[in-house]
Order: sequence, then C-alpha cells, then structure tokens
Amino acid sequence: MKTIVLVLLVNCCISSVFSQKHTKINWMSWAQLEEAQDLQPKPVFVYFHAKWCSYCKKIKRKTFANPEVIQKLNSDYYAVEMDVETTDTIVFDGLSFTNKQAKTKRNGVHELPLLLASRKNKAFTLPATLLFTENFSIRERIFSYYTSEQLLEKL
Repeated sequence: MKTIVLVLLVNCCISSVFSQKHTKINWMSWAQLEEAQDLQPKPVFVYFHAKWCSYCKKIKRKTFANPEVIQKLNSDYYAVEMDVETTDTIVFDGLSFTNKQAKTKRNGVHELPLLLASRKNKAFTLPATLLFTENFSIRERIFSYYTSEQLLEKL
C-alpha cells in the first residue's frame, strides 16, 4: 500500500512539474521589429541592458519572469532587448547603427541606445526601458529598476 501511494505521489509531482508552462518574453531583433510593425503595428517595449549591470540582471531574473508581465508584453507589445555594448551593425528604418565607442572605450555604448535612451545633460545610464506607441513615438522612458507591479502599471 505504501508503495502504491508513493508511486502515485511521485507521478503527480512529476506531471505537475512538466505541465507548467515556462513561457518567456518573445524578444525580437530590430529587423524583426521593423518587419512586424510593417505587417501589424503594435506598441513597442525596448529594454537596454549590459552584462555588468546588476539592476538589469535583477529585472531579467525577477520582473521578466513574472507570468503576468510575460503575458502582457507578448500579447500587447513587440519587445526588443539589446545589450548596449554589442558591436553588431544594426539596420533599422533604413539607417545603419554601430558601436563607435567600442574602439576607444572599455564599455562603449552602441549608437542606437545612445540615440533613443539618452537624457539631456545626463550621462547614459542603465537600465533603460522605453515604451513606444505603435507609430514609434516615445511614450515613456524608464531609467531605474522596476518591479513587476510597477511595470504592469506602466504597460
């Protein structure tokens, strides 16, 4: 009897673990964003980060793991994430963007985040999150850590 109960208990635990959905945010590249916007315009969520940024890591680990945040971003937004130190050439809206700072600075920032997420008279800071309308007009810029609840309010 104990063996049967144990087998049933283990079976229930295993099936519950495998039945959980481990969904993630559907991140896309800038090229994919441009194609998607041409087909079906939607608001855009852009998240700039770097490997060394502790608050960026915390946002990824906590905020972007929240099922409500994942569902909201995947259903209502096109989401783009970008490491600001990438040296890739990015073509967006017919223009090419590069990381010119990478040649002269240790943590050089790519032109695209500098263009979109810079603030007047302030140094570029991370994390940087931008919310755009479906016409790619800036709706809001966030330059700090945020919880799932805070992000859901803004979305």
